[in-house]
Amino acid sequence: MDLKIKLEQLHQKVVGLKEQISTEEATKNAFVMPFIQILGYDIFNPTEVIPEHICDIGTKKGEKVDYVIKHNDQPIFIIECKHWKENADAHNSQLHRYYHVSKTRFGVLTNGIVYNFYTDLEKPNIMDEKPFFTINIEDLKDSSIKILESFTKKDYNLESILDSAEALKYIKAIRKEFEKEIETPSDELVKLLVGRFFEKPMTANRMVSFKEYTKKALTTSINESISFRLKSALSINEQIEKQEEGMKIPTSIDENSDSKIVTTEEELEGFQIVKAILREKIPSARIAYRDTLSYFGILLDDNNRKPICRLHFNTANKYLETFHNGKEAGEKILINNLDEIYNFKQELHKTLENYN
Repeated sequence: MDLKIKLEQLHQKVVGLKEQISTEEATKNAFVMPFIQILGYDIFNPTEVIPEHICDIGTKKGEKVDYVIKHNDQPIFIIECKHWKENADAHNSQLHRYYHVSKTRFGVLTNGIVYNFYTDLEKPNIMDEKPFFTINIEDLKDSSIKILESFTKKDYNLESILDSAEALKYIKAIRKEFEKEIETPSDELVKLLVGRFFEKPMTANRMVSFKEYTKKALTTSINESISFRLKSALSINEQIEKQEEGMKIPTSIDENSDSKIVTTEEELEGFQIVKAILREKIPSARIAYRDTLSYFGILLDDNNRKPICRLHFNTANKYLETFHNGKEAGEKILINNLDEIYNFKQELHKTLENYN
């Protein structure tokens, strides 16, 4: 099964169970062990996933890290776990100690929801203070899932991860600094930008004013850029739809099509199933249908430009047409009964994401 689907299933499990998880041990059993299993490692094989591994530190004996993960009999990363309510960033000093005496290149600190991945980019065998990669089960992004694939048993490649770790770390740091500058421009940034056109002395009062001007300028520039791209995308879609409408040839059947359309109980039942699946993500009022001679269409916001799926029930065989790869790339799938629509929950959810 696809890594993304497995992680989304784990997310549903986390959402459903976390309020009942009251201890760190329960967090490990309910959330962290399934995560390790999703990466392809055998949690029931003590030579591959080693729980409570001893990491003696100097005079401290009996110190234990929660898990050591091995690949080809070599330790590849250690995992230290905390209760899901704890901040995953708050205990890296403990992981730092374990990392120093372990023979791994990667350390993971997690609360079962947020997973912070560390390595030793700054100094050999000394874990960096900041993670180079973070994945949040409750806020899954395709880019993060792609990076996580490198840590799966099937695709693990030390050199590949290390090659990208430095870039990931510094891109994350630069983005964080950039976001801080947008929110509260620093003196250095203001002087850099204003100094290119303002030749008078920069007094304290002027600095206060120019900081406010800089913040407004950056925010306006970003918003206008986003707006321009959205308008361009909408304009392209409108042009395509106009071209498609121009290609349609009206027939005598089309002129009286309304009287020939029959909405069946089976189609309405299929609509209710799709509606039940999508209610996890959006209000049911946003889900509409339009019946046609050739198919029963289910739409977002009753908008023909936002097809969610189509039911083709007017022939001997039943087909579900999904649009998770884009509204211009419909995929028709043979189904034997209506209950099989539930098997396409991920595709239907992904279709909604495409319209956000």
